[in-house]
Amino acid sequence: MKTVEIWSEYITMGQLLKLTDTIASGAEAKEYLAENMPLVNNEPDNRRGRKIRPGDVVTFPGNRTFTIVAK
Repeated sequence: MKTVEIWSEYITMGQLLKLTDTIASGAEAKEYLAENMPLVNNEPDNRRGRKIRPGDVVTFPGNRTFTIVAK
């Protein structure tokens, strides 16, 4: 499990995808999420605008898990 530090109250799922190098650009987020179902706190959620906050745990397909923490 890796840690992702954020400096704001939250980031969106699309921003997290870019921060974790899952996608190369924001334009790829919609397509990626249409084909893959990430888990946010063990609940399926593929909304690009989903707010991800410190304390959340996000798992992408391939068992790539990230814990979000405040900077």
